[in-house]
Amino acid sequence: MSDNLIFMMGSYEARIPTDRAYCENHMWAQEGPGGFQIGFTAYSVRLLQDIYFLEWTVDPYTVVKQKQEIGEVESSKAVSSLYPPGGGKILDFNEQLLDDPSAINTDGYGSGWLYQFETEMKFMTPQEYVDFLDTKWDETQRVIKGQVNEG
Repeated sequence: MSDNLIFMMGSYEARIPTDRAYCENHMWAQEGPGGFQIGFTAYSVRLLQDIYFLEWTVDPYTVVKQKQEIGEVESSKAVSSLYPPGGGKILDFNEQLLDDPSAINTDGYGSGWLYQFETEMKFMTPQEYVDFLDTKWDETQRVIKGQVNEG
């Protein structure tokens, strides 16, 4: 595997592999023969924490828009809607995750991929993604602390 970039989330290192592209909704995209494989970045998994339920609300080969809900993920933190990184077509889902989504937590850049996606969108480079995270980190920490204070 290629080198990784590291984004520090407090004392936690979020690993950003340089062999794939990224998008603003904290998903990675790796091009392959069946389009792009899409998955959660280490940053998003860290914020969600332990993911234990995944459900898709669209079928394979569905054409989707950027802000269209395509499913839900439930974690120890919250239930969150899932959206594609941009417009395109969902090709296939990683069916193994429906029975046991733990691979998202343990191997998010490997067997924890979510779905195959066909798109013409432009993704961020690994460095652009790390720079993007850097611009959002202060705001993210305020939200996290606000959630902690509400609990």
